[in-house]
Amino acid sequence: MPEDIPGIHHVTAIASDPQRNFEFYTETLGLRLVKQSINQDDVSVYHLFYADHEGTPGTSMTFFPYTDARRGQVGAGQANAVSFLVPDGSIDYWRGRLEDAGAEPDEPRDRFGDTVLPFTDPDGLPLELVARTDAPPANLPESQVPHAHAIRGFFGVTLSLTSSDRTGDLLKAMGYRQTDRDGTRKRYEADGELGYVVDVLEDPQARRGIPGAGTVHHVAFRVTEDEQPAWRDLLIDRDLRPTEVIDRKWFKSVYAREHGTVLFEYATAEPGYTVDEDLDSLGERLVLPEWFEDRREEIEAGLPELSP
Repeated sequence: MPEDIPGIHHVTAIASDPQRNFEFYTETLGLRLVKQSINQDDVSVYHLFYADHEGTPGTSMTFFPYTDARRGQVGAGQANAVSFLVPDGSIDYWRGRLEDAGAEPDEPRDRFGDTVLPFTDPDGLPLELVARTDAPPANLPESQVPHAHAIRGFFGVTLSLTSSDRTGDLLKAMGYRQTDRDGTRKRYEADGELGYVVDVLEDPQARRGIPGAGTVHHVAFRVTEDEQPAWRDLLIDRDLRPTEVIDRKWFKSVYAREHGTVLFEYATAEPGYTVDEDLDSLGERLVLPEWFEDRREEIEAGLPELSP
């Protein structure tokens, strides 16, 4: 068996307007655009990566912004909420900041002893801020949000499933352990510092999710390159159909739909976002993997305007 997974590597969602997406995640949420690239499976679409200052695994929220995307339907077979970790005592600050930005946060609520602030991004993607006393130090020196309240990275995700037993078994094989339950919500936790929580909501009558703007495309978990083949073998042994290892330039990936049809990715931490850009200039220009460079002129002509 490979070593236990410490948590989430990144989460990728679908958006519509790339400029609006950029402004919300950098100006409102205070994250840094650490990579401006393309969807390698559809080069007419940006792939925008937001994270802490260094693009640390466990902090990276990424988007495919399709300018003509219809609003999706959040539902079963998807991650139906993405949760960010903030320090204890930050919820009032964030409530005011989100209200000022027109994000219309819901009332804070208690979940397993934590204060949770739900809200949505401009495309309707369900997001949450979870306040914890064990939040690590901020790593956003250029953030517009004070360090005392800054997002530290992921807390976790919530999966919506019509049946959760086989997904729970897979999470346990990945190193997550069930730590709590409240009605139809089960909590699984890994031993990492960021992105270590997966909540599972089980509802046999839940409506199916429909991909589109405002929905999560996939959830990626952190693995090492040495152990990535073993994770692929484990998926095969569990009657799943993983892809071959795919080189994404900044990490290598294996994808598989788990038994509840949520798309999981197993992504390496290396080589990271600084492999082709200096740390201080991350995200300032369109970066293409070298296998797309000979198409740069064509690709740039087909992308919508974006002013980071």
